[in-house]
Amino acid sequence: MSVVGDKVIFCEGKQSSLDFRLINRVIENIDVNKPTIVPSGSKFTFSVFVEGYFSKIETTNKKYIVFRDRDFDIKPTNDVQLVKLGSMLLTHRACVENYLLNSDLIHNYWVTKYIEKQNNPISRWGHGDSPGITAISAWIEQAARSLQDYQVVRWGLADLIESSGSRQQLKTTWTGGSGKLPSSLTVQDCQAQALMLVNQFQEATITVTEDRFLASIAAYQQQFSQPDFWLNKQYLIWFHGKDMQKAMQQQQSQYVSLNAFFDWALNQIDINQHPDLIELQNRIASL
Repeated sequence: MSVVGDKVIFCEGKQSSLDFRLINRVIENIDVNKPTIVPSGSKFTFSVFVEGYFSKIETTNKKYIVFRDRDFDIKPTNDVQLVKLGSMLLTHRACVENYLLNSDLIHNYWVTKYIEKQNNPISRWGHGDSPGITAISAWIEQAARSLQDYQVVRWGLADLIESSGSRQQLKTTWTGGSGKLPSSLTVQDCQAQALMLVNQFQEATITVTEDRFLASIAAYQQQFSQPDFWLNKQYLIWFHGKDMQKAMQQQQSQYVSLNAFFDWALNQIDINQHPDLIELQNRIASL
């Protein structure tokens, strides 16, 4: 158990989660007084978990950071930096998976595994050689484009949550969570499903209205349709990485498993390419 003066970083999930392992990468170059990383399960129970954690140890100097995925809880900032939500620090991109969906990383993984196969005939690698960075980039973008209307609607629901303050009652999807895609991704079908939620939400708060929701999704439709949005790959910031992962695997089921790739990529990702992760590193070091 922790001792007086320990630095603690609370994150979502378990020790096997991508969140926990990403923070390990962030702190690997901190040589003195490394923090303890404490997986805390669901983001909705962070405050209770933190209070319970410190109630079990004898310390009056609580040095800690709560770090988690941004999801749809708040919009990203224009500058690449951590996003503050109350006392928590959130990823600039939607979630950890978004940092790993990189065509160069996927290509390097594919080539590495293919070479291993050439040198090891009993290897179970069955995907052949990489189709190349251009093809992989197209794979990522095509998946994002297929999700455009769905992400528009999820952000429209998120706006209602933010305006109503009813986060516990409102949801940004009807499928059960990120990474579980609806059977239809058209804006008409997504909107119809979401309006059913909106009608339910109206019982919780009068600020949730169909007009407000439809105005939000119209604004997001315009934003996500801008050429610069796609040219600058803003979907890697705004669209949820778990949804993108699912869409990618559905579109090219013969391609590499992204779960296996993520395991590899976490050890390869260059933290210095992401200003928000450098900021997290600095904040941890200065605790």
